[in-house]
Amino acid sequence: MEEELGVIRALVADDQAVVRTGFMNLLNTQEDIEVVGEAEDGVQAVRIAAETRPDLALLDIRMPHKNGIEAAREILAGSGGTTKVLMLTTFGLDEYVYNALAAGAGGFLLKDATFPELLHAVRVVAAGNALLSPEITKRVIGEFVHARTSRLPVHSVGELTAREAEVLTLIARGLSNTEIASRLTITDHTVKTHINRLFAKLELRDRAQAVIVAYELGLVRVGDRVG
Repeated sequence: MEEELGVIRALVADDQAVVRTGFMNLLNTQEDIEVVGEAEDGVQAVRIAAETRPDLALLDIRMPHKNGIEAAREILAGSGGTTKVLMLTTFGLDEYVYNALAAGAGGFLLKDATFPELLHAVRVVAAGNALLSPEITKRVIGEFVHARTSRLPVHSVGELTAREAEVLTLIARGLSNTEIASRLTITDHTVKTHINRLFAKLELRDRAQAVIVAYELGLVRVGDRVG
């Protein structure tokens, strides 16, 4: 689920030229990040992603011709999941955030995020981890889990071993592999084995989808302590 990256090759897509250029300039100041493409709408984003095969696509949710959620779905499918997606928006609109995560996006970031927050988000999502703050998890997934429009497979907790269910619960509470290993007193390798197995059983692509399914299965609920 997680991988070590060298230089992160990024695509930036936003219909506002000032915003797009600003993000590109900020990202290009980092030695470990290189912007390899830019797009002003979702159609361009899908095409340029196919041409450049970036490690990360930074997509505005609201774009003309094809919105960021549709673009994310196509980019993820076209790359076989090798291109990770980080969604950007000006508004904290729950339904957009939820649908973006359900489409396979690895994280969500408001455009007014600070420079350090942007860099952190890019690195976390590019490495294959989910960027889900406790606030977003509670507000978005908790509210929309029973009325979702995504097509994630329907499963039951019975498909998982007790340990796999425990690992899934800890993922949903925001713990990293290392933190899960420490909590359960097992090795990082064992954690990865459990994750690989439960992802296969539940047909999950990434940790963001795992969080959604954990809520749907009732393993975690809104108001549960995070961490």
